[in-house]
Amino acid sequence: MLLFLSIAKLICEIALMSLFGQWVLGLLAGAKRDTNFFYQLLAQIGRPFVVMARFITPRSIVLDRHVPLVAFLVLAFAWIVVTALRIQHCLRIGVELCK
Repeated sequence: MLLFLSIAKLICEIALMSLFGQWVLGLLAGAKRDTNFFYQLLAQIGRPFVVMARFITPRSIVLDRHVPLVAFLVLAFAWIVVTALRIQHCLRIGVELCK
């Protein structure tokens, strides 16, 4: 159980950092962000989560440009939930076993 929670937390963290890095790099690069190699790399890492966010959101309400923000918020919520579950699990089995 601890391994599953750790893996889920790690996946959330990687996706969150990818989406956040893509946003910051998009601000810095401006209009040329689509030709930036690192922006494209971060977009490829975050793409599965953006696609899942597009799948769960209705097209008539959420604009396409807001879908990465939705993905970020869903991942942040999932990270909070997984972290709380991991803390609860560690308290139940003992903190020494979680190290």
